[in-house]
Amino acid sequence: MRTFGRALGFWTLGVLLASCGGPQSPIAGPAGTNLNPPSAGAGAGRAGSWMDPQAQTKSLLYVSSVLTGDVYVYSYSTQKLLGTLTGFTQPYGLCADKSANVWIVNDGASQIVEYAHGGTSPIATLSDTGEYPEGCSVDPVTGNLAVTNFYSASGAGSVSIYAGARGNPQVFSDPGMTSYRFCGYDSSGNLFVDGVNNSSSFILAELPKGSSSFTNIEFTQKIEWPGGVQWDGKFIAVGDTDTGAIYRTNAAGVVKGSTQLAGSNYVNQFWIVASSGKKKHKGGSIVAPSQDGGVLGIYKYPAGGSPTATISVSEPFGATVSK
Repeated sequence: MRTFGRALGFWTLGVLLASCGGPQSPIAGPAGTNLNPPSAGAGAGRAGSWMDPQAQTKSLLYVSSVLTGDVYVYSYSTQKLLGTLTGFTQPYGLCADKSANVWIVNDGASQIVEYAHGGTSPIATLSDTGEYPEGCSVDPVTGNLAVTNFYSASGAGSVSIYAGARGNPQVFSDPGMTSYRFCGYDSSGNLFVDGVNNSSSFILAELPKGSSSFTNIEFTQKIEWPGGVQWDGKFIAVGDTDTGAIYRTNAAGVVKGSTQLAGSNYVNQFWIVASSGKKKHKGGSIVAPSQDGGVLGIYKYPAGGSPTATISVSEPFGATVSK
């Protein structure tokens, strides 16, 4: 099981902080990928960000790199590089809201940064003081922003929820969960979160709308290491980072199907792009960064299989699509 970017299990804070240290060497993408080499922008500051003027009129694919510390912006339809957002310290998970704004988890700074669609300067920066955030999700009902904290300065992680995606958060904890990875709201405002306990065993939990207490879900499918969580319009999609599999489950933990991403290698946070119109819930696509493979793949969803397109990115971690 690969551990770059995050330590596994309930290690001491000192070990966890050390695990977020220096980057490894990039791994070349497979032959035939659309090679858009990112520029080394870690520490370049916001002034290093750029964007093609036409980006605001297109559906955009945002991808974070733990190697360079940047977020790369591509045309979703053509996979052409249209921009780079710089100045982050370990950008991890990404999420988009219904206004097409994009949130970037800036783990090393304990922040979540918001950008307008196609924008190069932040329109909001939220502080997650004392926490080390991993993933995020925006409630389509209330506009609240949920952020999963892998761990905190004092020990175990938590979930920070910002009302209306502004101000200071309310922090929620599941007594059985030690490290929190990713989260996703369903269409009714219920929040689903995955993580592990202090024995590194997988946990899936729900924070029902309006509740302050988590309900742990009896999820019988074996998960090697928790990956992304997202509502796909019908089911909760839960990823296994190690195996490249995504399981579609209901709120009771009953698996209704699975998606295998062929050729993937250590997929952290994916993003499902649902179909629209009459074909709603009949299928769509999914973008999946392979951190160890140095490539982001675009796959059919829920069919999976081989990617329909690929983009070479150094150590990609998270992805979202803003339309």
